[in-house]
Amino acid sequence: MVDPTISEIETEELQETLVRDVPTHLQGFRLDRAAAEMFPDYSRSRIQLWIDEGALLVNGSNAGRRDSVIAGMQIQLTPVSDTQGEWQAQDIPISLVYEDEHLFVIDKPAGLVVHPGAGNWDNTLLNGMLHLDPNLRQVPRAGIVHRLDKDTSGLMVVARTLAAQTELVRQLQARSVSRIYQAIVTGGPTASGSISEPIGRSPKNRLKMAVVAKGKEAITHYRVLKKFGTHELLELKLETGRTHQIRVHLAYNNWPIVGDPLYSGKSRFPKGVSSGLRSAVESMHRQALHAVRLELRHPATGELMSWQSSLAEDIQDLLCSLEAYG
Repeated sequence: MVDPTISEIETEELQETLVRDVPTHLQGFRLDRAAAEMFPDYSRSRIQLWIDEGALLVNGSNAGRRDSVIAGMQIQLTPVSDTQGEWQAQDIPISLVYEDEHLFVIDKPAGLVVHPGAGNWDNTLLNGMLHLDPNLRQVPRAGIVHRLDKDTSGLMVVARTLAAQTELVRQLQARSVSRIYQAIVTGGPTASGSISEPIGRSPKNRLKMAVVAKGKEAITHYRVLKKFGTHELLELKLETGRTHQIRVHLAYNNWPIVGDPLYSGKSRFPKGVSSGLRSAVESMHRQALHAVRLELRHPATGELMSWQSSLAEDIQDLLCSLEAYG
């Protein structure tokens, strides 16, 4: 069972959507055969299952596996894991910040994928949560209601009951959950402000998100915590939660997050910068982004609760280097 409200919440998307246009040489093919050729990472039988479940759309609508395709049609695939009952519980270290009978708050490390999906069918946070609490198998998506990107570290909440999950989703929809991040950026702003630009799939690179005219509303608030000459430490607050939102918004304003492999491009340095600073920045191999604070109302009691997380060690090391060489 999967609660349909989970797929509708205005928070970080739980699955990456793959989009392809039907090439000319597949004109007239059955949908399942064409899709299997267009998405070669997946078997035809799995593609057929996803067509039947509505995870594969043609021009935004459901279709049958035997329907013929026409060149230029847009095929949209959201890979989903096997049924919840088949997800494996795995003993993965999880740092718990808080727990009670209704929810967990965890401090996710960089490098841990949140939910099984394309290329990561196991060894995810979800697999670890099922090991930590086997009863989560009875909750849709094992209680996960939002996510952090694989290489973003910090705080996440996981519901332990269906009632708690439903209430947390409601709070996310109402934008009453407060999520505060810190990031080290290159050439950042000089004052506080907000970025309100719509975000959608990049038309140039389907692996990326981008600011696009017909994208979904996305609002990020920011303020400067510290300046280091060439770099800045920013505090960021999400009002919405689009995929890669902070990373996309900062890059769009030409303030890319240090180490972001997808949006930062090549590291930029002014003339005469010390070799120590250059080395410290270039040694950051993931986005220097951490979810430092989470605030929400307890799903059972209504009490306003908040949790803090110290910056991950690699980000702290980078800050020390910026302090020393800046």
